[in-house]
Amino acid sequence: MDIDALRSFLAFVETGSFTRAAKQVSRTQSAISMQMKKLELDLGKSLFIKQGRTLNLSLDGQIFARYAKQLVQLHDDTLQQMNAAKPSTLLRLGCPDDYAESVLPILVRLLHQHWPNLDLQIICTPSNRVKIMIDSGHLDLAIITRSSDSEEGYLLESTPGVWVHHPDKPIAQSSLLPIAIFQRDCRFHQAAIEGLHKQNRAYKIVACSGSASALRGIVRSGIAVGAMGKLSIGDLTILDDRTLPSLPVADVVLVRSNSQQNPVSDNFCSALAQQYVAQTLHVDIAS
Repeated sequence: MDIDALRSFLAFVETGSFTRAAKQVSRTQSAISMQMKKLELDLGKSLFIKQGRTLNLSLDGQIFARYAKQLVQLHDDTLQQMNAAKPSTLLRLGCPDDYAESVLPILVRLLHQHWPNLDLQIICTPSNRVKIMIDSGHLDLAIITRSSDSEEGYLLESTPGVWVHHPDKPIAQSSLLPIAIFQRDCRFHQAAIEGLHKQNRAYKIVACSGSASALRGIVRSGIAVGAMGKLSIGDLTILDDRTLPSLPVADVVLVRSNSQQNPVSDNFCSALAQQYVAQTLHVDIAS
């Protein structure tokens, strides 16, 4: 049986929906459906039953779910033990500082759980540079924000855009709203500027940067409010001001390079992303 299909099946067990399962394992819904049909064919059993408009596990599906969890756990444990016996392997991981204090530590812990002898090199650089390095093969893995019209990568988290400020340093009253935002290719930049224009609200860009830590420092000083993803706000406070334009949700994903020297497979990335989701939801998918 295909271990990737088992992971997709378990994603359905957890989410109760092919649509949500597809998002969790970063596949299309049609790909999940094909995997499930192949799995049923291999087993000679119907794993699902339709009750009204809802698709549920059949009795055989419920029984198989217990074994599927054990099979995936055994597969992962086997890989972990085999990798532990190997010499240390170099893995180059890229991450913009947007997620260096939120997503990155969880991912590093999971990587070392799977790969005890891992020689991990982390490169923190702006998102546009991370994407160039992953495309050119100078990175093996990377944490990025994917484009709104893209399905690339394996979903780690979705982060809503928020306005932030320093609560102890209120912005001085002014006819111009002082803002600190990411560069023009960032969706939070675009949404903030377009929203303010639609409101005919006057503003002043105090700073425009590709560095989340730089923007946090500026907002922390009290000279501007910021627009960024919730995962990037650090010690800042979300600004409760409904007069400000709403900001979109961004998907944070794990991507791998296509380099032949990449020590990480697509299946490993998929499993790693699922375990990340389980960690952040406080769910143990192997239990």
